[in-house]
Parts: sequence; C-alpha cells; structure tokens
Amino acid sequence: MTIDPLLARTRRHFFHDCAVGLGSLALTSLLRGEHPLVPKPSRFVPKAKAVIYLFMAGGPSQLELFDRKPELQRRHGQPIPDSFLEGKRFAFMSTFAKEKPKLLGVNRKFSRHGQSGAWVSECLPHIASIVDDLAFIKTMQTEVFNHAPAKVFMNTGSAQFGRPSMGSWITYGIGSESDSLPGFVVLMSGPRGPRGGAAMWSSGFLPTSYQGVPFRSTGEPILNLSRPPGVTAESQRRVLDAVQELNEIHRADTSDPEIATRISQYEMAYRMQTAAPELIDLTREDRRTLEMYGAEPGQQSFANNCLLARRLVERGVRFVQLYHTDWDHHGDGVNNLGAGLDKVCREVDRPSAALVRDLKQRGLLEQTLVIWGGEFGRTPMGEVRDSIGRNHHIDAFTIWLAGGGVKPGITIGETDEFGFEAVVDPVHVHDLQATILHCLGIDHSKITYKFQGLDQRLTGVEEASVVKGVLA
Repeated sequence: MTIDPLLARTRRHFFHDCAVGLGSLALTSLLRGEHPLVPKPSRFVPKAKAVIYLFMAGGPSQLELFDRKPELQRRHGQPIPDSFLEGKRFAFMSTFAKEKPKLLGVNRKFSRHGQSGAWVSECLPHIASIVDDLAFIKTMQTEVFNHAPAKVFMNTGSAQFGRPSMGSWITYGIGSESDSLPGFVVLMSGPRGPRGGAAMWSSGFLPTSYQGVPFRSTGEPILNLSRPPGVTAESQRRVLDAVQELNEIHRADTSDPEIATRISQYEMAYRMQTAAPELIDLTREDRRTLEMYGAEPGQQSFANNCLLARRLVERGVRFVQLYHTDWDHHGDGVNNLGAGLDKVCREVDRPSAALVRDLKQRGLLEQTLVIWGGEFGRTPMGEVRDSIGRNHHIDAFTIWLAGGGVKPGITIGETDEFGFEAVVDPVHVHDLQATILHCLGIDHSKITYKFQGLDQRLTGVEEASVVKGVLA
C-alpha cells in the first residue's frame, strides 16, 4: 500500500522546511518595530508614561530626614516601653535582652518648607526646596528586615528570588516607546552595587525581553555592545541576518518563545550601538543644566545618573531605576548618623531635586512618575556599635513621589510619637506597587502571567489597594 507523502507530513515538518521564508517575514516585522516591547494600550487613561525610581539602597533614616518627632527628642536615652516591642523582630537587636533598647533622639534641625509646610531636616536642603511638588508617604510598611530580601520584596513584590521586577511587569503590560533602547534601564552609583543584585531587575518567569538592562554612565554604556575593531556595519548586518534566519528555523522547530526574544534583542542591540553612546554623552547638555544637577561628564555619580534618567525618559524608555548605596547607618565605621549620613545626603540631595525641577520645566513631570525611598526605615531606638546608629525598621518609614498623576504638596499618613508605628493610613509595599501601576493605566489585579499553574501578579495573592489619597 502506497502512503500519500503529504499525509506523512506534520505541521512541524512543514514549518521546519519553510522556516527560512517565514524567518524573513518575521525579521521584516521585527525591523518594522513589531517586537515584544511595542507600546500596548492600557486599561484606562494613564497619568504617567514613564517611571524614574530613585532607590536609596540600605534604608534611609526617616527620623533624621522627614519624620520629625519632638517626643522622641524629649525621651532620648530612656528605654522604649515594652508595649512597642511585643511581638516585634529586628535584624540586629534582641527584644529579650536584659537591658531594653533605648530611644535615640535626633541631632538634626527640622524646618517647615513651602506652602505645604512639609517638615524636612537640614540634611536635605535641596529636596526641602521642592516639597510643594512632592507627595510624602510617612507610613510605608514592609515585611522583610534584611537588606537583600527586603530590596527584592520592594522591587518584585516577593522576598523570594526569581520573581519578575516591577519594571519587567510594567514593560510586559504596556511595552515601551523606544525602539532603540531597552524599555527598562538600571543605573547604579555609590561604593558598591546594591545587595540583591540582578534579582531586583530580573524578568523572573516573564520572557527575558522585559528584563532590566544595567547601563554604565562612563565608558561603554553596556559592556560588549560596541562593534569589534575591523568589523564593518555591513558585515555585521550580514552576520545578524544569517543568525536571525537560523534562529527562525529553530523557533519553527521548537515553538520556544525565548527564541523570539533572542531575535528582538539582537536587533535592539544593533540599534543601541548608535543610540547608547549618544545617550550618555552629557557634553550635549548646556552648562546650566549640568550645574543644576552637579553632573560632570565622564564621571560616575548619582548626579550623572539622574541626568541620564531624564534623557532616557525623553527617548521613550518606560522604567528607569537608579540605585545609590551606603544608607545603612548602624553606627559602625563610616556608616554612622553623623558624617556618614551627611556624605550620602550630599550625594543625592541636589540631583534628586534637580531631576524634579528639570522634568517640570521641560513639561515632562506630569507624565513621569518619580519615586524616592529605600527598602525599609530605621528604628527610634539606638543601636550601639562603634558609635550609636539605628537598626532596620519595617513598621513605618518615609518615601516621596512626584509627577505622573500624584497630588503635589501633600503628606499621607501619621506615625506615633516615636515614629515606630503607623497610626493613620498605613501603606503596604503592595499598595505602593498597585498605585504605581495605576498611574501607568494598569490594574494591578488584572496584569497576570501564568506560572507553575497559577496566575501570578506583582502585588501577590493578598488584597492590595491603590493609595487614592496620593492621586491627583
């Protein structure tokens, strides 16, 4: 019996044999911009088109900076009442010790600023000058009191490594407006990288198209991006075209979605060879702008990164995250509440304020959400090391937001007389994440991705709420 050869052909055989032709079509559509990061419609009209997240890695002390507590000053040196410690855990402080932790007053002068009358300490005079553009949340709460998992929790909604970051969820949900730069860019400054590292900008179980891409502010923006010596643009293009066709053959054979990601990333890298060097060339900025930020072309600094962040959102990048380290002021070595705090405040104060001002004067602040804060705060009790510092604190800390649908000149929440607990309007990390998504036109409960048989989401399975009081 003779079998018709067409009956022996499977769909996989068909696609395998004509994959080169299909690959050419797919490559053509990629070059037209139909890649995984193409802009997607949001569920409702967004207030923000982009996010700049200024992440103060290490946990800034809200008590030295924003949350003025006269009673803490009056009770300096007294043991904290037992009622505050019941059921609490701290990273480096025992509540069962014979001698109870003592309250630590604040050796910083506070003043009210702007028409809003917001309290800011002398540590941050430049941020104090823009308080009428800011919305403070003084009652942030998290669940994790050690640095790496707390940073991962703030960025991914889970303390477990391997989950998608907020920037990945956002670019997965609404794409990016840039076809020559990644949708999600990471910039770092300070004496070391943030604890937790790449887990904080990982795409987790989402396709790797949505992963954050670390940029450098000096030298090559991305390592191994430049064309090798002796390789012309034409020869590189021919190699890329051949690789794309081979990738399309493999994709047709395996139906692996990661191969589509690989194809689009090759094309993105090719376009970035021109776009990225132009991006980090700060000599294109006028002298007045450089002075406002305190930026110096060719240097690696938080100031340069803030200016780069503005340039990135101007070019359509959706999510830019700046990490600046050395906020872990326990009182050991240089990490203290004196000169150590002064140093890191000087590094971030002027550029942070300049970024908000610059976005505002260019008409970009209304569509750019700026966030400033760390993974947790610091305790009202002192911690004795080389000097007296403060321990990690998860029950109440301060962040601020500006632009992108946020009501300016307001303060959300109140803490108790020591700044220990939220007594009015507590805001959980998941609530903050839901609010950020809302500003971008994303319903946090609807943006999901099936993984391990479950519909996963950034804000977890428990109920999270948009902080409506902070919205314009």
